Amino acid sequence: MQLYYAPRTISVAVAIALEEAQLDYEAIRLDFAQAEQTKPAYAQINPKGRVPALAVEGGILTETGALLDYVAAIKPEAGLVPNDPVAAARMREVMYYLASTMHVNHAHKMRGSRWADDESSWTDMADKVPQTMTASCKYITSNGLRGPFVLGEAFSLADAYLYVVCSWLEGDGVDVAAFPKILAFRAAMEARASVQAVRAAGML
Repeated sequence: MQLYYAPRTISVAVAIALEEAQLDYEAIRLDFAQAEQTKPAYAQINPKGRVPALAVEGGILTETGALLDYVAAIKPEAGLVPNDPVAAARMREVMYYLASTMHVNHAHKMRGSRWADDESSWTDMADKVPQTMTASCKYITSNGLRGPFVLGEAFSLADAYLYVVCSWLEGDGVDVAAFPKILAFRAAMEARASVQAVRAAGML
């Protein structure tokens, strides 16, 4: 497998899952500063011009949630998705919230052109990021973290996803000290070998 990623982006969540599953993969770094994700070579891999993308035997897969589910499916013994259907749905509930709301809140800081043409609108969106990301932290604290991890004591795919999003909080102007559950969650994640491995590889 080949994982196309950019440092400190959501693509690192897939690397964490691959490490948790102890699967072999080649990490291929894209330099966003050089806009490599927009170049023709990468367009052949992912025409959306985004990361992650995962090259597997059956072709190219994209979208973080889909890739995380793929990793769990090919290595079920890693236990990245709970067997209980309610717990599995709760895991995905958090993942879909991150994809549809919290990641979008974050993207408003530097990707305003996706939603508006007027540059003054981009500034307005960026100025609101501390407020919207703080609101998302309140939601995650109240409804997303049921213990040290999303599902309580057990690690799941949602934790890889949430950890990367939570690594952006200071840069988004969030007073993280106001969210001790998130600080404890980040500490629990940083103690895991998977996170240490991707950090050592320069992904975080």
